[in-house]
This record gives sequence, C-alpha cells and structure tokens, in this order.
Amino acid sequence: MVINKYLSLSETAEMLGKSKETLRRWDRDGILNAVREPVSNYRLYKRSDVENLMGTLFEGNSLTDQVTNEVKPLKTYNVLELFAGAGGLALGLEKAGLSCIALNEVDKWACQTLRNNRPHWNVLEGDVKNYSFEEFEGKVDVVTGGFPCQAFSYAGKKLGLKDARGTLFYEFARVVQAVKPSICIGENVRGLLSHDKGKTLEGMISILDEIGYKIVPVKVLKAIYYRVPQKRERLILVGIRKDIETNFSYPKPHNKVYNLKDALKNGELFDSEVPKSPGAKYPEHKKKVLDLVPPKGYWRDLPVDIQKEYMGGSYYLGGGKTGMARRIGWDEPSLTLTCSPAQKQTERCHPDETRPFTVREYARIQTFPDEWEFSGSIAQQYKQIGNAVPVNLGQELGYSIIQFLNDVYLKKSQKVEMSLSH
Repeated sequence: MVINKYLSLSETAEMLGKSKETLRRWDRDGILNAVREPVSNYRLYKRSDVENLMGTLFEGNSLTDQVTNEVKPLKTYNVLELFAGAGGLALGLEKAGLSCIALNEVDKWACQTLRNNRPHWNVLEGDVKNYSFEEFEGKVDVVTGGFPCQAFSYAGKKLGLKDARGTLFYEFARVVQAVKPSICIGENVRGLLSHDKGKTLEGMISILDEIGYKIVPVKVLKAIYYRVPQKRERLILVGIRKDIETNFSYPKPHNKVYNLKDALKNGELFDSEVPKSPGAKYPEHKKKVLDLVPPKGYWRDLPVDIQKEYMGGSYYLGGGKTGMARRIGWDEPSLTLTCSPAQKQTERCHPDETRPFTVREYARIQTFPDEWEFSGSIAQQYKQIGNAVPVNLGQELGYSIIQFLNDVYLKKSQKVEMSLSH
C-alpha cells in the first residue's frame, strides 16, 4: 500500500486541529514548512513533518502537569440544568462540588440514564416549554444548558426576547429570567460563532443583556486541554447578573494532553482497562476497506483505485475529509465522537481491530466513569454519549463557577460585616 507523502492544507489543518491561518503563520515562522505543488502552487505538507509535529503536540509530555483549577465551595451552590442529556455536564459540575437540584431533558432514554445513575436527582422529563421553573427563583445559583443553535427571525435592529420565541434559546433565556441565578452558562458547538454570519450569537448576547445579564467574552474550550482524550471543542457563553460586580475566569488549560491509550488502558485517567461492552459493527464491504488503513491513517492511505471506489464523487471534491475511513492511533487523542459511530463521513476506527469504538470505549473517550450506565438501545446509548459534554471538561468549568460564586459570597459577607460594624 502506498501512503501519500504529502497532505493538503485542509488535511493538515484537520489532523492538527488548527486553523488554516495558523498553518500559514507557522509556515512564515518556520514552525511547519509547506512546499508548493508545482502546477497549482497550492501549499502541501510532508506527512512525516506533520506526524513529527503531532508527536510534540499530542504526546502526553513528560513534564509534570502544574496547572490545577481545583477550588472548594465555601457553601452549597445549586445548579438547575436544562437540556441535560445523559448528564456529562451535570456529573462534571457535581464532581467539582456543585449541587444539581433539578435537570430538564426531553429524551426519555437520557432521562432514564439520569434516574438510574442518580436516583436522588430531580429529573424533570419533557419539553422545557411545559415547565415554568418559577419555584426555583432564589434557590438556584447557576442555570446551565446546551441549547441547540437555531437562527432567529430578525425584527428591527435590536433583537429582543420576543424575536427568539419558538427557539430553544428562547426557553433558556426565559428560565434564566424566571430563576434569576447569579450566573448562567450556555454551551454549544463552535459553529455558533459563524452561524448566520455571527448574527445568531449576537442575538443571544443582546437577549441576555435585555434580561439583566452582562456577557463575559465568549470562549471556545478545546477539550484536549482539560483532561479529555478527544479533540472536541465547546463554545461557552457566560452571563453574569448585572447587580454582581465579580469577574468570571475560564479554567486554565492543562499542560498535559491525554491520548487514546490513556482513555482505554489502565493509567492516569482510569485505573483499569476499558470494560467489555457491545458496539456497532461495520458492514463487510467497509471492513475490507478499513482493514487496509494503518493507525492514524485515512482514505488517502488506500490504493488509488479503492480511494476512488470508496469515496465516489467526494474523491473529486476539495477539502481534506480526514474523517473518512479514519483509524485512530493509540498515541493521539480521538477525533470528536459523533452520535453514530459507523457513519461514512466520520469513521473513528479502533487502532488494532477493524471496528467502531464500543459503547464503553465511547464513554471513556468522553471521560464518563465506568459505573455510569446508559439506557435504551445501543444506538440510543451512542447518541447520548456522542451528544454529551465530556465529564472532565464539565468538572474544570465547574471549578471556575465555584471560584466565581466563592468571590460573590465573600464580597457579600464583607458588606454585611461592614454594615454591622457601623
């Protein structure tokens, strides 16, 4: 089998998890040099150069990981979570030291997952529209939610809450307005930054402003820097109630990046091998193709005639498509997991065996503990895990929330002391 010696700009950007602009800058700065394709003058990168750089970017380096975001709550802080899914964020916040007093979720299997694992959690099953949440006013410090990103219809220049009606962000904002927490945290896909040329995010910010919340600059957190062995990104939208003058700081990224071996083997992240569990299978024709792909390889590593047959019309289109026929390597983080592990566009093949990751392997890559069980069919379980916020990312975010709430609490206490002393 001939392995392509060169990668396109798109392919290199996707493999390294960097933007094309970053790669152009690295080329200028001599960090990763491109060569020019003689006919088209396109940038190409030597595969060996990229793999060497991947080693330095993704190997769990031998430096001790000095960063710690851990902070203990000075009192009990309560969270109300919307669009809770299978509990990745809620579990992470709980591990940080926050208390989830209610969770809303529409998917019945995800609700079953939440109840089975945390019988004491108050799981409010059903459409968020059917709950007023007014009973939580004054009882909740944080409202969180991973609302799906839908565009708004624009009415006039300033987008108000009423213009967002019918979207799930409207429901998120409605609940925040009803409950009046000190802080609200929305999380979403990175694509929200550019959704409708940035107008959707702009609209969300103006709505939170309208209901009394100032927005911390939006940030995309890369999960690999927060103890998650997966190149997943989540956009975080933080609103602070306007009567509160305390600043919020995002969690500091860790130095160490964990890889697939850390996820599935006994080591720092987990103290045992990944448990056996059922999983999806590839159809025979796909298995024959993927058998030819080496670890860290993808469709470009196939013989050209098989590339053309497997890719069909996509073979002639632009873009790297590095998720297609992709086999993950032990010494790199997994690519972002999807809700369906055997989809053609986003294959995540096991390094040694020609199969998708099993349910428990999926859960490990998302940093769920092995005892967290998922309800429903295998397809339902994959969907719940694929949609989740990685637990460790949720925990790191939880420490930032606790630090913020501790500061608010201390300022309040000082004010009370000062008024008593006068």
